[in-house]
Amino acid sequence: MKNRKTYPPQLPLRFFRWFCHPKLRDSIEGDLMELYEERKVQSGKLKADAYFIKDVLLLFRPGIIKPTEGYQQLNAYGMYKNYFVTAWRNITSKRAHAAINVFGLALGIACALLIFSLVRHHLDFDKFHAQADRIYRFVTEEHHGEVEYSPNVPPAFGKAFRDDYAFGEKVTRLCTLNDKLVTLDENGEKRKFQEQVAFADPEFFEIFNFPLDAGKADGLLREPNTAVITGQIAKKYFGDQLALGKIIRLGSDIDFTVVGVLKDIPAATDLNTEIYFSYSTMKQYNDWYAADDAWGGITSEIQVFTRLQPGVNPTEVEAVLPTYVQKYRPKSKNVHHYKMQALSDMHFNAQYGGKMSINTIWILSTIGFLLVFTACLNFINLATAQAVTRAKEVGVRKVMGGLRAQLFWQFTTEAGVIVVLATLLAFAASYTVLPFMNEFFNVTLSLNVFSDVRLLLFLILVIVAVTLLSGAYPGIVLSRFKPVLALKGNLKGGPGSFNIRRGLIIAQFTISQVLLIGLIVMFYQMRYVNKMDMGFDRDAVVMVPVGSRDQKLNTLKTQLEAIPHVEKVSACFGSPASENMWGTSFRFDTRTEAEEFPIYFKGGDEDYLALFGLELVAGRNVTASDTVREFLVNEKAVLKLGLASPEDILGKFMYANGGSIKGPIVGVVKDFHDQSLHAEIDPIFITTPRNFYNSYAIKINMAEAATTLPAIEKAWSSMYPEPIYHYDFLDDQIASFYKAEQTMLTVVQVFSAIALLIGCLGLYGLVSFMALQKTKEIGIRKVLGGSVPQILWIFGKEFSRLVVIAFFIAAPLGWLLMSQWLTGYVYKTEIGVGVFVLELLIILAIVMFTAGFRSLKAAVANPVDSLRSE
Repeated sequence: MKNRKTYPPQLPLRFFRWFCHPKLRDSIEGDLMELYEERKVQSGKLKADAYFIKDVLLLFRPGIIKPTEGYQQLNAYGMYKNYFVTAWRNITSKRAHAAINVFGLALGIACALLIFSLVRHHLDFDKFHAQADRIYRFVTEEHHGEVEYSPNVPPAFGKAFRDDYAFGEKVTRLCTLNDKLVTLDENGEKRKFQEQVAFADPEFFEIFNFPLDAGKADGLLREPNTAVITGQIAKKYFGDQLALGKIIRLGSDIDFTVVGVLKDIPAATDLNTEIYFSYSTMKQYNDWYAADDAWGGITSEIQVFTRLQPGVNPTEVEAVLPTYVQKYRPKSKNVHHYKMQALSDMHFNAQYGGKMSINTIWILSTIGFLLVFTACLNFINLATAQAVTRAKEVGVRKVMGGLRAQLFWQFTTEAGVIVVLATLLAFAASYTVLPFMNEFFNVTLSLNVFSDVRLLLFLILVIVAVTLLSGAYPGIVLSRFKPVLALKGNLKGGPGSFNIRRGLIIAQFTISQVLLIGLIVMFYQMRYVNKMDMGFDRDAVVMVPVGSRDQKLNTLKTQLEAIPHVEKVSACFGSPASENMWGTSFRFDTRTEAEEFPIYFKGGDEDYLALFGLELVAGRNVTASDTVREFLVNEKAVLKLGLASPEDILGKFMYANGGSIKGPIVGVVKDFHDQSLHAEIDPIFITTPRNFYNSYAIKINMAEAATTLPAIEKAWSSMYPEPIYHYDFLDDQIASFYKAEQTMLTVVQVFSAIALLIGCLGLYGLVSFMALQKTKEIGIRKVLGGSVPQILWIFGKEFSRLVVIAFFIAAPLGWLLMSQWLTGYVYKTEIGVGVFVLELLIILAIVMFTAGFRSLKAAVANPVDSLRSE
């Protein structure tokens, strides 16, 4: 019986015949078939087929693959050398065109570099800690109609969790205190500092990786009255002396011995306190903070962190946390829900006090991309507009055998040269701007491409991406020119390419207009915030701290009132709108259950209403007394209690903070904004507890501030010689509520200006090219009686039309984006028609000025010279 002839797999064979160079195909195919037959005999058909497929794939390599067009051998080195020489000649021969491209791209790339550095800085926050993925913070949700979020838990939570459950490998409490007096007493000489300090458990330095520079790492803060400081604080306090063993004093009476010195705290951390005290000493500072049964409230100063055991899921831990609510707050309707927040979320979650919104990161990243993209559109527009001037060059190269792929890479190489020059200029600009940026954002960024691998990779990515984005389309357009028409010089931008160029201009001005709309809306909102009546008088009010709450409180008030040009003084627990407020559950009158909403405390003496201009709508003011407790409430509290009128609440009793604060309600004040305009007005009660007062509010005559402020300081310092005196104007404190928005407004201002500048550079280049192309047309029009305005309109009408089209795209986009941004405010401006009319007028004025500035030169030129132009 004859052996049936078998063949190798047909699909790999066809693939080989398709890619193999024709001159090599027959000989290589013969060798492949011979090898196949031998393997089939030795190992069988299945293995022979597998080896055949492997051989075909290994042959798919340079030298065997046929070229896409023609078969001639190329001198690659000479070809690419010619590309670079030609690129440099074009740059030097068309300096204005090249300068516009380089400067526009440099602006975009510089912004991208700076934004990349800032975004990376924030994304790196607290990632340097070992096992950072297992570190969590306990936080609180308060459910009472609306949900309120707090990054804090009751003081007793940390110890209870450590004792009750084994989920946490390590658990630490952290009590952070701002603006505390730290005293050094050496050789009878006292030096005073105002610092942020923190009480922490020994586990703090086991959970978080802050390297030790001096001292024993084992057992830091385990002993009472011990302290750990950073090297920077050690240098500040003790100079070149050894800091270990030195005594530092908190306030005027709690001494701590320095047992450790940390290396300087990294910039990318939210745990940036530089002085740590042993938590076992907390009772000397605050009994309640140290108490094991302190579950009755939450303070903004105490946080609890844990590093979970390997394999423990945070949802397992959250499942057991409600037992604390059931055990310690069983009757409270102001229910606390304890949750866990990952360390990686801490910096970005605004609900829990995060300092950088993740939305801001996305906004900055998007702006950086759009600026680079706008610069690329500039390049593409100018390159395609000037394509006609390169027609003969393309024709000659094609006649000499140049392939489309070679022409494409030639023009992409030219784009690459410009991009590299722009990148060098961008780096120089970034280094110049970086110190100002560091100061503005309060960060410590650096740009070192030689030691920063991520920055180097980003830079390479930007160069490659911008080169391909900027060079690809012009390269395709130019490489498609037909050699006969190119050599005759009959090439004119066809309607297709012109429409694409229009589309690119529209895209460019859409980006600019969206940024400009955002800028106008943010400006209007900030103006609205600054001018809105907050329901109290905030002008010419100075806030100074209370030194003690004993008899000196009234004595100093009397002295302050005696100072010339001091109009009123009130001892208080912060201003009507400040961060000095706390919410508590309460019971009203004869109702047996606590209300379903919290009420917020504002403390102030009998002069509080008069000083801040708070208006009574019913009842009377509180009386001046150290023993009688009376209450004022606002209209919102009356409304939430379901009463028909303010008069209905007068004379009724309220019981707050578990009944420890109680008394009759004697008056109702008109609603005022107790926080920023981001939030609704809260139910408020005002009473006169001396032990809560932390500030003097002092109304002064601003015309005499130069003499009044030193007099206030002198009176305060004579009464309280130990603490460090400082003061704030109330309007500055309120302005700090909107610091993030003011920062973002400045950022958008700068980037909008840069986007418009890039757009104007491109527009100037296009108008310059149009003026050159229309030289004869302009001359003929002038000879036939055309006026300068008519000639200017030739240039202006086309771009104005494109700007208006871009406006109709940008307007809804801008409205959507800024409406979303305004959702962060309860009280906000309206995005009316005026915003869009103003934006369109601004952009048209800029475009007409830019186009008119360049086209005027062509319009006033001598028509004789224009008609001689070739």
